[in-house]
Amino acid sequence: MSDLKTAIGELVAANRIVAAEKVCDAFGHVSMRHPEDPKKFLLSRGRAPELIEASDIMQFHLDGTVFAGSGKPYLERFIHGAIYEMRPDVNAVVHSHSYSVVPFSVVGERLRPIMHVCATIGADIPVWDAQTRFGDTDLLVANMEQGRDLAKVLGARTSVLMRGHGSTVAGGSLREAVYASVMLEVNAQLQLKARAMGEVKFLTPGEVDLIRERQNKGRPGEGFDRAWQYWLRHAGFPTDE
Repeated sequence: MSDLKTAIGELVAANRIVAAEKVCDAFGHVSMRHPEDPKKFLLSRGRAPELIEASDIMQFHLDGTVFAGSGKPYLERFIHGAIYEMRPDVNAVVHSHSYSVVPFSVVGERLRPIMHVCATIGADIPVWDAQTRFGDTDLLVANMEQGRDLAKVLGARTSVLMRGHGSTVAGGSLREAVYASVMLEVNAQLQLKARAMGEVKFLTPGEVDLIRERQNKGRPGEGFDRAWQYWLRHAGFPTDE
């Protein structure tokens, strides 16, 4: 139970962080795989991320059905369940509508890492278009069939854009997923600015791999924890170091 309580506390902080960093406003959500049962995941009831408290966190089966907790769940919980179902290496998912990212979901230019701290978003970021398989929809991921289709486009990658909607990132840890979601928005802003000035030289796939390897080793000043501590303070939490 202590592991579950700790996980819920981290998930609350993660939701507050993505709100404080302007990745999510009233919409968007963060989940994590259940620390004691990999066939379940934790996700808040349907509420703005900035408002989420421990009592809001619910438990779900991978198909999106409720296991524990009360309240109206997010409609798009199937994004999370489908990714956990397909990717046993993923332990956290962030779905957002960050505004600088959305333009890259509707134009021909791909969002690609432009700065070393943004390498975590991945060298290849595809766009999932619901219309390809499902025709005209309300652009929401409303069932497991749509969630699985999105997860298939994501594949083994970290990030996927969603046409006219937003993005979803997956991480091996909660801190990695939050980091990637913040840096996806940062990179989109930088790419838009750089493109206005001229031709952009992006990070190469090899550079991305080497940077991510260092980040995942968690060396001082290079891992995800340093950013997490900084963002905790932004979100009004004490650092946990």
